Amino acid sequence: MKVSLFPIEETALNTPRATSGGGDSHHPHSLYHNRTKPTTRQQTKMSSKILSAAIRRHSLLSHTRRLSTAAAAAISPTEHPYDETTPISMKGVKISGRPLYLDMQATSPVDPRVLDAMLPYFTSQYGNPHSRTHLYGWESDHAVEHARAQVASLIHASPKEVVFTSGATECNNISVKGVMHFYKEKKKHVVTTQTEHKCVLDSCRYLQQHGFDVTYLRVKPDGLVDLDELRNAIRTDTGLVSVMAVNNEIGVIQPMEEIGEICREFNVPFHTDAAQALGKIPIDVNKWNVSLMSLSGHKVYGPKGVGALYMRRRPRIRVEPQMNGGGQERGIRSGTVPTPLVVGMGAACEIAMKEMVYDENRIMGLKDRLLNGIRERLDGVVVNGSVERRYAGNLNLSFAYVEGESLLMGLKEVAVSSGSACTSASLEPSYVLRALGVDEDMAHTSIRFGIGRFTTEEEIDKAVELTVNQVEKLREMSPLYEMVKEGIDIKSIQWSQH
Repeated sequence: MKVSLFPIEETALNTPRATSGGGDSHHPHSLYHNRTKPTTRQQTKMSSKILSAAIRRHSLLSHTRRLSTAAAAAISPTEHPYDETTPISMKGVKISGRPLYLDMQATSPVDPRVLDAMLPYFTSQYGNPHSRTHLYGWESDHAVEHARAQVASLIHASPKEVVFTSGATECNNISVKGVMHFYKEKKKHVVTTQTEHKCVLDSCRYLQQHGFDVTYLRVKPDGLVDLDELRNAIRTDTGLVSVMAVNNEIGVIQPMEEIGEICREFNVPFHTDAAQALGKIPIDVNKWNVSLMSLSGHKVYGPKGVGALYMRRRPRIRVEPQMNGGGQERGIRSGTVPTPLVVGMGAACEIAMKEMVYDENRIMGLKDRLLNGIRERLDGVVVNGSVERRYAGNLNLSFAYVEGESLLMGLKEVAVSSGSACTSASLEPSYVLRALGVDEDMAHTSIRFGIGRFTTEEEIDKAVELTVNQVEKLREMSPLYEMVKEGIDIKSIQWSQH
């Protein structure tokens, strides 16, 4: 048995996805058959494996049901301890069991192999990576640097260009506000789009309150940036262009290389929020010519609470830190680096690099199965955003003649979203869809289906069935749909107010 003090064992990362990951097939105490007295490292390895199995089994037996996403990754098909007839009541909603999960853009489940990589740094190798005087600190520091290299490898960057943060929101704040504050004497203008993540838009509004100018570019009806408008928007005092790589609500993929070329032509730093792109599409920071890139761990089957910011070294990009303290992460992001979370993000990136093509092909097939299944039984179904340039795991659909909130509430057995989890508290229609020119009534009926690594065909078929039934039920109660079926053009009707 290969035993390593540091992350991540090749055996752990190569464990087939259908197993619980990480452990070998022998009894956990099989080391005693080969060695009369296990070493400290072997005892550490054994304890972490036993703990890993115990935690996963307890969690999965407590919280999975037959159709819950990611269950297939950790338990056998015959282990379905959750009684589907047992009702669950939460926030005033009663359902027969845990819903199937199709909200991968909000968050993804932790890959069991990632959990295996993380556990030793919770239980035995728990040193502060910034402690320089003893083994505990040294091994944690080694783990952090190994994870930094794994993240850098996935985006074709140098490990020295990767800074760990708490997530993509913090990365976006550092990038937008940090760059402009650093260059504020000469640069007063930012170019971004109307469809960016809320944290980018709010950071830009913050800059506006402090005397900076911001141009919010419109997007075309397919959600893509008009490159001519981008070129015309850049000024001599433009300090940053920020464009999201893969949109979190509609999944469209922006022409990153073309945008990067325009920024290179005008010598303007280019920032991209790539949280939804990491591990889903190939990323090359040099081909894209990005100066800064925001990344997130929990969107790539890693843990929540950790992210990474890519910062180009040549030509060097400078930022003003948004957090002060001990000067960790080259002074850009002070605070103790959380070793287990960072190790998890690194492991998730390494797995994604190995399995990206397989995942993409499989998810593409599931997306087609979902879309075709719904369209074969329903009319008035519109795909929001470009059909050609989009990430397959994000399918945003609008259903005509259906009230959106009623549709969401009716789909209690499917965990889906009407848009970004960061803005779902608002009853207003999605600002992203409105930016595409989608009518307000259609924007209100949009549903985002998020498909991922552990989504099954069974779940897709169940989602089709539940969605079609709910839409048909709501349309039966809709007088507008009755008029459409009778051939009446609703838009030609002159409605009067009383």
